Amino acid sequence: MTSSISFRERIALYALLTSLTSISIDALLPGLRQIGWELGVAPPLSTQHIISIFILGMAFGELALGPLSDAMGRKKALLLGLGVYAVGTMTAMLAGSLEMVLLGRFLQGVGVSGPKIATRAMIRDQFEGDAMARVMSLMFTLFILVPMLAPALAQGVIFVAGWRIVFAVYLAMAALLGLWLTMRQPETLAAEKRIPFRPRLLLANGRRILSKRRVTLLIVATGIVFGAQLLYLGTAADLFFDIYGVEETFPFYFAVLATGIGLASFLNAKLVQRFGMDAMARAAFIGLVSAGFLMLLSSLLWNGHLPLVGLMMFGFLAFFAIGVLFGNLNAMAMRSLGAVAGLGASLIASGSSLVATLFAVAIGSFYDGSTTNLAAGFLIAGVSSFILVELADRGDASPVEAAR
Repeated sequence: MTSSISFRERIALYALLTSLTSISIDALLPGLRQIGWELGVAPPLSTQHIISIFILGMAFGELALGPLSDAMGRKKALLLGLGVYAVGTMTAMLAGSLEMVLLGRFLQGVGVSGPKIATRAMIRDQFEGDAMARVMSLMFTLFILVPMLAPALAQGVIFVAGWRIVFAVYLAMAALLGLWLTMRQPETLAAEKRIPFRPRLLLANGRRILSKRRVTLLIVATGIVFGAQLLYLGTAADLFFDIYGVEETFPFYFAVLATGIGLASFLNAKLVQRFGMDAMARAAFIGLVSAGFLMLLSSLLWNGHLPLVGLMMFGFLAFFAIGVLFGNLNAMAMRSLGAVAGLGASLIASGSSLVATLFAVAIGSFYDGSTTNLAAGFLIAGVSSFILVELADRGDASPVEAAR
């Protein structure tokens, strides 16, 4: 029965549902070149668009699936998202051209927004304040283990069976998680608290949310932090290959840096209720700024060819800081949403995805085959998002009142 689900099982389910976003990006990284070879990619299209189009799809999906979760309930919206994700997965898996792969990836991005948004809203329905930050950190600790291993496992699978098998794995995951959710997870949004899906009402509530300076600034700050990670994802394979000649062992180095995020999320879950999310976020910003500054300085000293040990050391510190920030910035933004948690989660996720994409594309356009670009990205992200969060902290933290 769904009512018997335990706290640990809920966290595991939420973590795996959320991990669909990350694994849908990370597991394909080793196969990008093979996709390009097989499909005969030519300008202006590039296999790097396989990542950016997915994020673009997320931005659109997040706007729609959040309000739907407020109107129809979290479970139905989540299952709807999984259905769209499955359609996109089959489209990409059977594609005969890069254009069809990109269409499938766009639909995957739209669909994956269901699990991403609905799980956050479910958590907001059940927890508040530092307890919510703790739950999100526990969730991030578990879900990071999946994408941390994804490139290594996917590289082996791609070598044996080709890149299309990765999409078959995505399809199986969506089906199993949908079944688990249906069988075990109760609805967390009571019928009397649901908000009808009416465009006029959505616009009214959207204005109320975005008119709060605190929420808007936190959306931008969260997007910039996410953008720093997206910048790394977009350039990581080229970076390791161009500078260090690392290709076959790339998944190993990728996993080591991802460990920084997982470890940080685990420690944050232990410490956030003692020190509070605001203090943890400030400490993490200091870490991200320090990592970016030291990495940039070292890169300049080595003419843009930072030794591999330096990249791993500063990268680990940066991702550790990002791991602490992920759970806390989301919780800080969500705690002011009150009865409009679904729409608010949509605006936070969609807005931060758009900001992240713009940040990564803008900074990534200066990539010159050196570590300087990534180092500058970490530093700029740390300084700018820290300033925005400090400004947001001075804003009104009272819950948003829903228009009905």
